[in-house]
Amino acid sequence: MFKRISLIILIASAVLGSSLLCANHNWHPLAGGAKADRILVEKGARKLTLFSGTQSIKTYSVSLGRKPVGPKNHEDDNRTPEGIYTIDSRNAASSYHRALHISYPDKHERSEATKRGLPPGGDVMIHGIVNDYGWIGAFHRCRDWTSGCIAVTDFEIDEIWRATPNGIRIEIRP
Repeated sequence: MFKRISLIILIASAVLGSSLLCANHNWHPLAGGAKADRILVEKGARKLTLFSGTQSIKTYSVSLGRKPVGPKNHEDDNRTPEGIYTIDSRNAASSYHRALHISYPDKHERSEATKRGLPPGGDVMIHGIVNDYGWIGAFHRCRDWTSGCIAVTDFEIDEIWRATPNGIRIEIRP
């Protein structure tokens, strides 16, 4: 009986270990020097695609805000915004592994939130995993977990960081 339990534990450990390794491996790295001029996020498909001209150069699976359906209306609504924005800054020392700041809210979104008597929010980012938890890798995609940001693995944010300049257009669709 003990040998059987030990064998089960050994097999389970091997499966878990290999799953973690696979979840943290970048199977198709973006070509060195690749540059994007546009980002498209499709919330319903949980996809972020980098484009150069009309050519898709790489697509990533993402996690979104905990309430992913509908546009962001105000701070703490846990929704990811929808619309056309820019990447207006970057933070290498973020609480998450790198963060690209999205220019949400625009004037209209600020005005609408003010009419409701609520702050619009503004710390919407594309970022990696919480610092020191990067080992989670692709498993973070099992559920939408951010407060309205777009999350990718640490490997992926490193690629997106290198391929996208500040000022790049980002379109976030439902």
